[in-house]
Amino acid sequence: MTYAKKVFFLFLYSLIVVPFLGEAQQMSAQRQKTGFNAGWSFSKDEKQWAPVVVPHTWNIADVMDDEPGYYRGYGWYRKTFIAGAELKNSKISLSFDGVNQEAEIFVNGIRAGSHVGGYTGFDIPITDLLKFGGHFKNEIIVRVTSRFNADIAPLTADFTFYGGIYRNINLLVTAPVHFYGEDYGAGGVYISTPRVSAARAEIRLKGVLENSSAGTRKLGLKTVIYDPEGQVVSSLISSVNLKAAEKKTILQNLPELLKPKLWSPSNPELYRVVTQILDSRTNAVLDEAVNPLGLRWFRFDADKGFFLNGKALKLIGASRHQDYEGLGNAVPEALQIRDVELLKEMGGNFLRVAHYPQDPVILQTCDRLGILASVEIPVVNSITETAEFTKNCENMQIEMIRQNFNHPSVIIWAYMNEILLKPQFNDDKARQNIYFDHVRALAKSLDNLTRAEDPSRYTMLACHGDFNRYNQVGLTKIPMILGWNLYQGWYGGDLSGFADFLDKHHRELPGMPLLVTEYGADADPRIRSFSPVRFDKSVEYALKFHQVYLNAILERPFVSAAMAWNLADFNSETRDETMPHINNKGLLTFDRKPKDTYYLYWAYLSDKPFLKIAADWKVRSGVADSGHVFSVQTIQVATNLDSAELFSNGKSLGVKTAKDHLCEWQVPFTDGANQLLAVNPSNPVLADRIDIRFSLIPYVFDSGQAFRPLRILLGASRYFIDDENSLWMPDQPYRKGAWGFIGGQSYQTGNGRTAYGTDKNIRNTVNDPIYQTQRVDLKQYKLDVADGIYEVTLYFAELLGGAKKEALAYNLDNRQVKEQKEERVFNLKINEAMYPETINLVADNGYATAVQKKIQVMVTNGKGIVIDLLPLQGKPVLNALKVIQTSF
Repeated sequence: MTYAKKVFFLFLYSLIVVPFLGEAQQMSAQRQKTGFNAGWSFSKDEKQWAPVVVPHTWNIADVMDDEPGYYRGYGWYRKTFIAGAELKNSKISLSFDGVNQEAEIFVNGIRAGSHVGGYTGFDIPITDLLKFGGHFKNEIIVRVTSRFNADIAPLTADFTFYGGIYRNINLLVTAPVHFYGEDYGAGGVYISTPRVSAARAEIRLKGVLENSSAGTRKLGLKTVIYDPEGQVVSSLISSVNLKAAEKKTILQNLPELLKPKLWSPSNPELYRVVTQILDSRTNAVLDEAVNPLGLRWFRFDADKGFFLNGKALKLIGASRHQDYEGLGNAVPEALQIRDVELLKEMGGNFLRVAHYPQDPVILQTCDRLGILASVEIPVVNSITETAEFTKNCENMQIEMIRQNFNHPSVIIWAYMNEILLKPQFNDDKARQNIYFDHVRALAKSLDNLTRAEDPSRYTMLACHGDFNRYNQVGLTKIPMILGWNLYQGWYGGDLSGFADFLDKHHRELPGMPLLVTEYGADADPRIRSFSPVRFDKSVEYALKFHQVYLNAILERPFVSAAMAWNLADFNSETRDETMPHINNKGLLTFDRKPKDTYYLYWAYLSDKPFLKIAADWKVRSGVADSGHVFSVQTIQVATNLDSAELFSNGKSLGVKTAKDHLCEWQVPFTDGANQLLAVNPSNPVLADRIDIRFSLIPYVFDSGQAFRPLRILLGASRYFIDDENSLWMPDQPYRKGAWGFIGGQSYQTGNGRTAYGTDKNIRNTVNDPIYQTQRVDLKQYKLDVADGIYEVTLYFAELLGGAKKEALAYNLDNRQVKEQKEERVFNLKINEAMYPETINLVADNGYATAVQKKIQVMVTNGKGIVIDLLPLQGKPVLNALKVIQTSF
């Protein structure tokens, strides 16, 4: 479904369905939480208004365009509704699940309240500002700003700060006596399990009650626990007297449960806790809260790892960002639920909710599916040394904990991520030490606060791979467990450095449990390679990367947990990359299609027999082997079995033993359709099949053969699938009777990360990899094609120079290499005919801008196509070329 169709569908839904779920519904004396997403208008200037669907963000388009930056400013939302006279004696609030990042709410022109922070929910009481009765329309205005505010985290990060009311809004109506909902946006009921074992479980409940009526009330607080089959297994009633306008906290120790059904990833047994406020005189239910209860106990051990319910359990899963292609962060619940389901299906048992609390449905789904989780606030990269920043961070931490307190899936509260990645005052070491003191003080404050709020769970901060700096600053000694975001073999170093780092931690921090909170390599699903190297963005390099990391993690019991970065690709507007503005480290694409890396995890983690051809690359091309009518290319099968057998067009290519959960064959592809079938030799029913369309390029051109279109990437060792599903091949040196380059070198940035090409954003194209590599100082390009008429398209982009960008912090070895601009002017000669234009890429088009030159060439007398690049100033370049025969 296209984005336009998605928006149209959601808009129709809001117009037709939501009103019947919302304002028109009759309210009873009990709590009613009614959808309030319909009927909103939006404006950036309070003059021009347009209807919108809530959840809504104003940053869907501008975070994906070629212009650096995106709108971080103000937006206004407006809505009218009727409050029936029957609600006059009720307590009414607006409940927001998330607004980024500052919100002010006005009711009938009067300010009702505000909230700071973009990732936690909040309630705004509005009873006293409403007009009741069918003749009155109440106007709600929400003023939102996503502006940079130095006192609000996050300050910077490798993700996009979408603005808007991007999560659900509900109208909350309760009786005057109710559970207190303004306790940092929480529900007023908190359930803990002080002791759990296989034999018994203790359950404790804290309820915060409020009486907003004018008189004293005699009440009962009744709690009933239902087991997973719906049977009552425990209950308790407590008497409560509440004075007018009084809030009171009531504690209940419920009768213990014998032989409880334990919650775990393999058996996520969920009890249900129903807590009611009763009128002692009439026994009427005044308010009711329903919460999940999962009975489990757990611990982290610095040498032996993680234990759940007394048994060792290696935690492996992924981190998750909340945005989605075409929707930004305004994502329907069904799609968010599907994310957690996809994690479960691949065998994952852990979700790092990163780098901020997410929609309530995420942890609800983790509870239901048996996914353990950590949750964190967005204190990322750096801090501001002000009391207001500290206050806001502490407020976010309390909101996060209290709003998610009752989720059995949550075992970790975290509060900082890579906080020393962008240290301030690098030119003033004395001042920098003061800054580090403030970072350490904030970490201690947040850690102490967290332990006081919830002694039953672990505290954590996540560090980037600068072991010595975090140790020297003292951050490694503050949390209960320590996370490391490690990218050896990607941003810096080599793959072997990963295992070395794990062992270093275990040796030098012997009492501190270790989690690998991030690791990954970009896998642009459009880029493939048979000679993968670091930073080529190929799926093949990512497969190798994850094999190395998973092996090291599984071999070391002291590694408690590992979270791949990331579950799915996500938007990071400041990134360039082969897919600009997208972090491609996801196991799933931005629209949640599995990559081959996802199937690798399935093979490593699943306890059910699994076999999958890891070749989401179904349109291929290649040069025929010398003297043959086929081209041999590698095919891999991901499996958790010992071996697999592969058939190509019905012919067995043999049984291969799995190595690190991949079996590999060299497959002779013929021109046209090729069917591959992978089976388990001992159980042929377990099988996977794919069809591959292969375009065979002759080893030498033959006038008797039909010419296959050629799409060539110069200076590259990778393949690329463009937006028309056409495959571009890597270049080759000229060979007589065939095609290739003469002279020149592959372009290199000189920053030490990329073996070839650049990762700059190329303007005016969605096919950036066509232009991100090039051959520099190219003398000639020859194609010994048969006689006929050909359309030759030459692709150019100037990769040197342009506006200087700040080195992005996540590129840990991204040194600021000063690019030597080169005046590049040259002519083209095709088959001895001069091209009419002189090529001056920068003067005519600017830097990093896609340029195409299309030429009709008639080939006669067996001379083929010869393209000469004639320098006038500097060195000529060519990034790619396409050749199509239009006539014989």
